[in-house]
Amino acid sequence: MGKMLRVVLAGNPNSGKTSLFNALTGLRQKVANFPGITVDKKIGFTTLEGSQKAQIIDLPGAYSLFPKSLDEAVPFEIITNPEHKDYPDQIVYIADASNLKRNMMFLTQILDLGIPTILVLNMTDQAEKQGIHINVEKLEMELGVEIVTTNARKRTGIDKVKEALTRNSGINSRKFYSFDEITAKMLDEVGSKINVNEPYLAFVHSHIPGNESIMPVQLKAEVEDILAKYKVDKGKNRREDVLYRYKHIDRILSESVKRNGREEVEKFSSGLDKVLTHKIFGYVIFFIILLLIFQAIFSWATYPMDWIDAGFGWLGSVITAALPAGFISDLLVNGILSGLSGVVIFIPQIAILYFFIAIMEDTGYLSRVSFLMDNIMRKFGMSGKSLVPLMSGTACAIPAIMATRNIENWRDRMVTLMVTPLMSCSARLPVYILLIGLVIPESSFWGFVSIQAIFLMGLYVLGFVAAISAAIILKYTLKTDQKNFFMLELPVYRMPRWSNVLFTSYDRAKSFVVEAGKIIIAISIVLWVLATFGPPEKMADINRRYSETTANGEDGDMLRKMEAEKLEASFAGMLGQVIEPVIRPLGYDWKIGIALITSFAAREVFVGTMATIYGVEQGDESAGFSGLKAKLLAEKHPDTGKPVYTLATVLSLMIFYAFAMQCMSTLAVTKKETRSWKWPAIQFVAFTGAAYIFSLIIFQVFG
Repeated sequence: MGKMLRVVLAGNPNSGKTSLFNALTGLRQKVANFPGITVDKKIGFTTLEGSQKAQIIDLPGAYSLFPKSLDEAVPFEIITNPEHKDYPDQIVYIADASNLKRNMMFLTQILDLGIPTILVLNMTDQAEKQGIHINVEKLEMELGVEIVTTNARKRTGIDKVKEALTRNSGINSRKFYSFDEITAKMLDEVGSKINVNEPYLAFVHSHIPGNESIMPVQLKAEVEDILAKYKVDKGKNRREDVLYRYKHIDRILSESVKRNGREEVEKFSSGLDKVLTHKIFGYVIFFIILLLIFQAIFSWATYPMDWIDAGFGWLGSVITAALPAGFISDLLVNGILSGLSGVVIFIPQIAILYFFIAIMEDTGYLSRVSFLMDNIMRKFGMSGKSLVPLMSGTACAIPAIMATRNIENWRDRMVTLMVTPLMSCSARLPVYILLIGLVIPESSFWGFVSIQAIFLMGLYVLGFVAAISAAIILKYTLKTDQKNFFMLELPVYRMPRWSNVLFTSYDRAKSFVVEAGKIIIAISIVLWVLATFGPPEKMADINRRYSETTANGEDGDMLRKMEAEKLEASFAGMLGQVIEPVIRPLGYDWKIGIALITSFAAREVFVGTMATIYGVEQGDESAGFSGLKAKLLAEKHPDTGKPVYTLATVLSLMIFYAFAMQCMSTLAVTKKETRSWKWPAIQFVAFTGAAYIFSLIIFQVFG
């Protein structure tokens, strides 16, 4: 069998690399319509003929060997460095058969590096529908590589790819860029200096910064001296490189590709764009789509949420009936089950949100929104490409921040990265749904538009307004000499791939529940312990009086007062009372204070924390979302007897959760992406400080 074959999948964004990777390896990952969603290399394994093992590496999409973004830097570092641990034995270059010209630039650069390459023409069904006919034999002869046709989404042609890899047939028989005599001599000197044999590889490393493992600082200075000796104009050379390649690409494609009916497809796509990207109607349509999404979040999710709520109530009753009253029963029902119900209840709404985002990605509409918003975003120190991370931030800030790698301009990327956590993510959704349900009536106008949906949409709009407001500050704070430009591929409109949309919705909702569930169960157990136990002397005195009350047959109100007194005397109560003076001006009591503290692990913990606290306090024997709402509405201030959860308090809480930086994972990924604790520290202090100030203002105004 020999050593394991290392194969790299390379190509432009949207060419189907990830679909081919899934088909070859059996692994799965997100497939999107926008460049930059795959932000890192993905590794899997497959078996070729003769039991030959192959490692498959899926690189981020790139348009050129010369990187303009962090995404494109990954293929550059691997493909141009023979000493890299992932340097390929072979490259499988995936090209969109319906848009070959765009895909050929990167391919010809790779071929000039001398790495054995196989060309895969993907999406051949789309090309045929558009009247594009490719003479594969002619194209194969012109390019000097073996060509395999596939439809990776339908998993056709995958065996042919494996056969080509087994034959090790990816030997390039021609080069595309020839250098004049002086340039060739200069490249010989550079190649000798950096120890590379291929002239084009020497050209690449001498015309861009290069990988430090190939060209350390001292060596780079020596290469610069060589370029100066030959009076090299890097910009001119790179422009000539591109022009020379496209000259050959145009000739090759004119001889091997025929187009019939392409005009009809482009006419249809252009007609839709005139409406969807219109300078007025485009924004109106986008606003209506968002309104429909939030309407669906409330209306479609009602029944499954009721079923889940009833299921947890039934499960709590079963556990209570099956186990004797005591420590274990109380922990399971009022600790773990109450906390977990605060996450699972929101699966339908989170899945609906992810479902619509996946449709916008898969149809190509999200790219149009990016194009539409570019002029507006530039005024706030961002670009149209910033919209994709911001929209992704409504699902989760972590992958959204990683998606900023696709933004070429450093300042645009940093501004987008810093403000994305202000977008209302799915972790805030459980908090919003609970709080909206407390003070906003379940009524509608025009017979179908829910007031609660309008209010929820307002919170998401508030997050966007907060993000662009913060971006304005950063625009004038962060300075860069780098020029700002916007290039975006607008893919052809297509029907969503429903299997992909459903899988994406399921996968994201599952990830949310699994990740949040682990945190919530752990915090619920710790919180239950803190809320159940306290200083021995105080707890013993309360237990003694509680026993006397039970023995005397006192009514339920007295027992609930005793449970409330025990909670206040517990370790959790003591912690809450320590911070209560700080949060009292916001309208919060010490119980809300406990939830605020636990929420800094993850925002969605708020609901589980409240369920645990009120379950412990009131000695509940059931778990349910509707029951929690009833408890919160019935909560009174012990001193004044007035409701705790007034309109002013709830609005203040919503504003706090809209602004505060309550996610340790987001802070960690910001540190990872910026390689400094400075930026996450700024996020934490600035956003949480803003949350306190705005919440204070809201409570004082409405209170």
